[in-house]
Amino acid sequence: MDRECVSLLPSVCEVLADSGRSLPDDTSLEKLLDWFTWLTKAGGSQLEACPCLLEFIFAVVGNTASDPGVLSFALKLTGLLAATVDGFRMLQERSVLDLVFNHQRWQEAGLWEDPCLRIGWIQGLKNMLQHPKALGFFVKSDFIDPLLQLQTDSSLFVASAANQMLAHILLFFQRVSSAGCNGVNKNKDDRRTQTSITEHPAATVDTIAEYTAVLVAITEYLKESLVPKENLHQSLQILKLLSMLLAQAGPPLWDKLLQTVGDSLEELVTVSCSQLTLPLMDVILAAHSDTVHTARAVRILLLPLDIITGKTLLGTNTTADEHRFSMVEQLKSKTSCISIICACLTNTPQITLMPPDVLPCPPDLIVTAVLSLLRICSGISSSAGCSEACRNLIGSGKVQKCALEALTALNNSPGVKEKINDVFTVLIHYLDNPDSDPTVLHKSYQVLVKWTSVCTDLSFITDQLKQDLVEVVKKRVCDMRWEVRDSTVEFLGHLAGVHVFLKSPGEVRDACQALLGGCCTTPLLREALQDTESYVRASAISALAKTQARSWQQGEGLSQEETEIVSRLLEILSQDTEGFSRRAVVRYFIAWFSSCSSNSPPSSSTSLQMQCVRSVLSQGSADLDWEVKVHTLELAELLLDEAFSAHRGYRKCSDTHQAPSHPYGVVSDRAYTPHTHTGSRTKGVESDLARVLNSLVEQGVFSALLSGLVDCDRPVGLKACRLLITLRDTVCPLSLGALDATTATVSCELPSWSWGQEIRKILGKRKSDEARGQRSFSGAEEVDSEDCSVMQEACSVSVCEVLRSLSLDERLDVLTQSSDHVHNSPLSLLQDILTASAAHTHSDTQQAGQEVIVDCY
Repeated sequence: MDRECVSLLPSVCEVLADSGRSLPDDTSLEKLLDWFTWLTKAGGSQLEACPCLLEFIFAVVGNTASDPGVLSFALKLTGLLAATVDGFRMLQERSVLDLVFNHQRWQEAGLWEDPCLRIGWIQGLKNMLQHPKALGFFVKSDFIDPLLQLQTDSSLFVASAANQMLAHILLFFQRVSSAGCNGVNKNKDDRRTQTSITEHPAATVDTIAEYTAVLVAITEYLKESLVPKENLHQSLQILKLLSMLLAQAGPPLWDKLLQTVGDSLEELVTVSCSQLTLPLMDVILAAHSDTVHTARAVRILLLPLDIITGKTLLGTNTTADEHRFSMVEQLKSKTSCISIICACLTNTPQITLMPPDVLPCPPDLIVTAVLSLLRICSGISSSAGCSEACRNLIGSGKVQKCALEALTALNNSPGVKEKINDVFTVLIHYLDNPDSDPTVLHKSYQVLVKWTSVCTDLSFITDQLKQDLVEVVKKRVCDMRWEVRDSTVEFLGHLAGVHVFLKSPGEVRDACQALLGGCCTTPLLREALQDTESYVRASAISALAKTQARSWQQGEGLSQEETEIVSRLLEILSQDTEGFSRRAVVRYFIAWFSSCSSNSPPSSSTSLQMQCVRSVLSQGSADLDWEVKVHTLELAELLLDEAFSAHRGYRKCSDTHQAPSHPYGVVSDRAYTPHTHTGSRTKGVESDLARVLNSLVEQGVFSALLSGLVDCDRPVGLKACRLLITLRDTVCPLSLGALDATTATVSCELPSWSWGQEIRKILGKRKSDEARGQRSFSGAEEVDSEDCSVMQEACSVSVCEVLRSLSLDERLDVLTQSSDHVHNSPLSLLQDILTASAAHTHSDTQQAGQEVIVDCY
């Protein structure tokens, strides 16, 4: 523990023990507990390092007038301190554990009624139960009965915590039931179990007996509580707990659970209660997770789909027949019908990947059943199955979405590729259906792309279906709902990214051309650039990049239409009011530059690229949106990689620095292969190095990096700083001392406004400090006009001199540290608690002595 924290902790404990003192915020106690949890996991004795903790616990639990929140904190903290054997022994010797966890004492004091205290009691014990000694204390103190009573607590939070506590006891200590008295676990390859009690040297025969007693009490409770009597919520809780336990339990515990609750589960199956159906199915699946029972579980799970579609997925089978009547009754209720069929659909893709001897039917028949279900939901056709159940599904958006998600995943099932024609038929109907909601349409597009990407041979799809798809896309791209337009434009882009093989050997074409003819795609996307919704405009830009990627890679010249698109995109970058569109524009140019081959001969498109570079870097680096600026720096990084690709001393920024974790957003994951477009591949000669550097200045790369360095958004400044360090280490490394004569001649212009003014202030401060014999750096400090007079007049500066004078390494250290290192540390938390307490005390004193007059502004 940090020495400063140790020195402050006694005062903090004193503040917390005094219930009349205030805390800086409601989460302070939780933050403190998180810190102590981390310290416990790190090792070491907190009680020896901080004896004030023991005094704090005695003071709080000994005062029945203590704040319930602080009391709860003290209970949780006590459990943490007792989580190690040494800590447990120290607390036990001082009778702290008996005092803190004596629930009868809290009941007599009238404090047990507060759910905050009950949760503290539960979580404190859970924190402590990490070793055999703690389990012995738990059993000997007869805590199992009150814990079982809390399973049905009036507070859902308390009941949930108690539920998790039961699971912790059974799972954490489960190996003890099968281990010898020396506690050695012989089955080390059992992945369903984790490090537990039997790996601790203190595990003994007594410990095994204690665990057995707890196991018997809990399993008997589960058995008695499964079948609902008055409290349906209790049955739901027990079913959830049981499914979790069966999924994670090792063989001894798994066997014991099923042996005890088996009869109750059978009884529960016969109870007609729709609210219990889904959790009961989860338990059945978990219970039949050994290989021997897999086929049985599969049949039970597919039974609802078999009943509704009438596709005879299961054939004649005793397992299905014995549950069929009960299942049909459940499906007649609309609520339970939708829930059950969704559970069935969610597990269907996993079922089709199982071995043939487990499946009751071929995977393609399951796909056919899902397609039939989609037809039923949209009213295309009736079913040969249960008519009452089918009526519950017509128009159900929830089932439609679930079925489409299942269909998306089913494309990898063996032997189903021949179903693509049927899949397209159903999906085109959904896309054309005026009653389909935007989410259903979006998922329908996703299924089309997914199946197309797997079934690269599209000969199964008829010309009529292709024409139908063209018509429906043209219709939906003009839909009144922007979400539908956006999904349609996205679909075109995703489809363009799928490559399919045609009949001619080696002929490859994107799926957009193969299915839609290609002729309608670009005009539709170009029209979407004018859409009133920024999301649609951004999706159109992204889709255009994907449709043109292949021609870029092949080095084809730009058509007149593509040239006009580039001009339109530059207009969007400079004029669009929404950041989504502008971000997409910069990503478009990144994709364009990174896709073109360096081996391609110069063309009109290469010249246009270079013209666009200056414009994109200039506009993008001055954008108000921080993500646009980061994308612009990604473009600058691409150009740096291209320019110095043959220079032996150049190391990519991505090779020398980890990508930053941005504090308030996700930056695009750029992936490209660097090529050279500048025509200036370096060969290790310094004059070539200077020529490349001068080219980067002319393109505006250096200005974009300097602009980003002084940007107010940390992700922008951090990326710019790293790129500038990479550039500095390449063209004018500090290890060389004096600057090379050729690279020293390269200069750049600093504008008298905006970022140029900030850079000149930094440089001016540096010159002033050097003149005074100082070596300090402060980029945010204001500088007297007299000190900066030289820099204010100078508009042209040496690039290498600037790179060496910006103290980039020091600036990187500052930028790398997020604000958390100051505002979210244990030390700052302790200081905040003390400061809030002092302010509270001072306020009380003032109010007691005189009236406090506050000016409100």
